[in-house]
Amino acid sequence: MSDDDYIYDEATGEWISAADAGAAGATSQVEVRDSVGNLLADGDSVTLIKDLKVKGTSQTLKRGTVIKSIRLPGDDQEIDCRFEGIKGLVLRAEFVRKR
Repeated sequence: MSDDDYIYDEATGEWISAADAGAAGATSQVEVRDSVGNLLADGDSVTLIKDLKVKGTSQTLKRGTVIKSIRLPGDDQEIDCRFEGIKGLVLRAEFVRKR
């Protein structure tokens, strides 16, 4: 990229140079914390602390259910995961506890 390349930063609403955006993107990580404040990372296992009804299905995930190998999409409150029979499951961090 040359010095003339600029990228619009939606978080700040400003145009920044591509070099600055690359450096800022490499260092900025969103911290996702569970219900008791433990820091979560990709690949962690979590336990549900509350019964949760799954939208779009008649299924309810019970308290104590273990969800393995979570993925953090970049939002500070969302966790992507997989569970038997449910594709595209997204959980809120406030309803889980790190195992």
